[in-house]
Amino acid sequence: MTDIKPALANKIEAVIEVLKEIERDYSPAVLATSFGAEDMVLLDLICKHAPGIEVFTLDTGRLPKETYELMQEVKTHYQKEVQVYYPDTAQIEAFVTSNGPNAFYDSVEMRKQCCGIRKVQPLNRALAGKKAWLTGMRRSQSVTRAELPVSEWDEDHGLQKFSPLTDWSNGNVWAYIRAFEVPYNKLHDEGYASIGCAPCTRAITAGEDIRAGRWWWENPETKECGLHVKSK
Repeated sequence: MTDIKPALANKIEAVIEVLKEIERDYSPAVLATSFGAEDMVLLDLICKHAPGIEVFTLDTGRLPKETYELMQEVKTHYQKEVQVYYPDTAQIEAFVTSNGPNAFYDSVEMRKQCCGIRKVQPLNRALAGKKAWLTGMRRSQSVTRAELPVSEWDEDHGLQKFSPLTDWSNGNVWAYIRAFEVPYNKLHDEGYASIGCAPCTRAITAGEDIRAGRWWWENPETKECGLHVKSK
């Protein structure tokens, strides 16, 4: 293993063990990636240690160009297929026609409706027929994720959900990326800590919460797009 601190080396080994268990016991399993820093760590580990785990992403139609550039770089670097899911065109057309292209700024309700069309519904299609899905979520990312377990039953989708990096710090993530020369979204170099759709993402300043740049006009308690919110 590349020269890294023992504490991080232990965390990496623990994640590899989880990934191998998922590959062995939960096939077909799939990683949901938005190509953020955490997702790139998991993608790198999957390609190296558990290649049987599939990978998909949700193209909302409003992603930054830097995200598309990374998607292309990943294809070249890892030679692994990443399945892309898109929102329903008719639903997008109806939403924009009725509410305008940037209605998500008007209210939390409008924002969640937009996320529902562009993210949640495509996610449901991506997870159909799978036994498990993986995310790059971490406990320290936000107040809505403070109690996040490594593994939990996802009642809404009827499958197991894994967050192998749940106890990793932001420093751990970037130490891994630098040590193993993992490709990453160049917006991170411009102060973007968490990257989603272009209109709903901004850079953060020193001292701000890591998710402060996502839906910055909302209270922290509402800052989830619906992909990771339990309805039951």
